Amino acid sequence: MATVSRVVNNNPNVKPQTRKKVFEAIERLGYRPNAVARGLASKKTTTVGVVIPDISNSIFSEVARGIEDIANMYHYNIILCNADKKKEKEIRVINTLLEKQVDGLLFMGGTITDEHIQAFKTSSVPVVLCATADEKHTIPSVDIDHEKAAFDAVQLLIDKGHRSIAMISGTLQDPALGFARYQGYKNALESAGIPVREDYVRVGNYRYESGLEVTKYFLTLDERPTAIFAANDEMAIGAIHTLQDNGLKVPEDMSVISVDNIRMASMVRPQLTTVAQPMYDIGAVAMRLLTKLMNKETKDASELTEVVLPHEVIHRNSVAQR
Repeated sequence: MATVSRVVNNNPNVKPQTRKKVFEAIERLGYRPNAVARGLASKKTTTVGVVIPDISNSIFSEVARGIEDIANMYHYNIILCNADKKKEKEIRVINTLLEKQVDGLLFMGGTITDEHIQAFKTSSVPVVLCATADEKHTIPSVDIDHEKAAFDAVQLLIDKGHRSIAMISGTLQDPALGFARYQGYKNALESAGIPVREDYVRVGNYRYESGLEVTKYFLTLDERPTAIFAANDEMAIGAIHTLQDNGLKVPEDMSVISVDNIRMASMVRPQLTTVAQPMYDIGAVAMRLLTKLMNKETKDASELTEVVLPHEVIHRNSVAQR
């Protein structure tokens, strides 16, 4: 048993002929090392738990790709759990992953509540927030500046001469994403001396269908907006399709802009002008940060509390000069 262990773990103190015999036996018997037993011995499982809010959303799949590539580089395996954007399920999944003795946790997207923070703080393993952050920034996170991203999107519309700008927002109860993007919209209008109209702001749920429905409402207004800022691309694409279904041209009759830069943004016609999040990089940087914490490469986790990556305005064809 000791000899097999040395061979499997690449110990150099094994004769070549002995190593050859052991590998022949491994191949013949289809032997696989017992990861659970190895984990008990080393107190490490080389697995990382990843909580994803919506696996059908292409934004999060791109983040997951960045996580997995870096995890493979550092020889970690990923356990990916979909939480359906439901707080109760998120807490349950976090506890399940901790029971499975993962070496670290990546929590992706979603609103961070007191219950989440309590679950993270009672964990004995490092936790990194990915594409989100807690309101007090007490847990290490990797994200963009959502308020500035929204500000830049609305500022582009203002620079193009638009003053009647509506917004399809996400939930305003989410300080890290929904409210931050609304605040960016509001700040851009106020800095340009444009009043914020209550009837020009409607809350969606980040889904295509809510983009359709909210835009139908905007078309019923006596004074229609000349441009729509959507809090994400999926709702923006819904907005474009409602406008087209009602005989309006984008961007000639109404401009549309959003945030995220999912693959579909360049496939829709007209192609969607949007503010790109570096989604792959967010996942990759978050996983690298987690490896540093798991392997104690940094003495003080508070030094790595918040990593903010740059965003970029992607100019396409859905915004016109007013």
